[in-house]
Amino acid sequence: MSRRAPSSRRSAAPAAQEPAETELAPGEPEAAEAEMLDQADLGGLAGYAITRAQVQLKRNFQRNLGQPLGLKAVEFSVLVLVDGNPEVNQKQLGAALDVSPPNLAVILDRMAAQGWLRRERSERDRRAQQIVLTAAGRSLCQKARKIAATMEQEVLGVLSAAERALLIELLHRVAKQRGR
Repeated sequence: MSRRAPSSRRSAAPAAQEPAETELAPGEPEAAEAEMLDQADLGGLAGYAITRAQVQLKRNFQRNLGQPLGLKAVEFSVLVLVDGNPEVNQKQLGAALDVSPPNLAVILDRMAAQGWLRRERSERDRRAQQIVLTAAGRSLCQKARKIAATMEQEVLGVLSAAERALLIELLHRVAKQRGR
């Protein structure tokens, strides 16, 4: 594999003419230092671009839902799926979220301990257990959905509505490829 020479994108301007550094939140990487790296070999890779965007979306989720409501992303997904799918069971949730049964059991146990959901025997099939939101879980889900409806605008505001819809459609298409 050949190594590229460092990019000539940087100017040789004196330090006094360089733009002032922007203030970053604690724990965020130095944007200026990242800009100095030649990322051309990664720039054409979808996985790299998706991962870079995911970093911004995860920070945004944490700031808007994670910290204020004490939710993890997977817990938000569980709340929304259970709220929208009466009589859903653990196996269906695991398949929808691509989470293994043991890991999902831990997630559901944690959410049950928080008082957000409970497991109930199915009325139609007494062998099966359904996942049901409690009143607290429904309330939390409503609050989280309200915030989620607008929270991504901060990150995805650089896209038009049509571009955002296309991005989501394309990512769903790629996600459906699992197992192939």
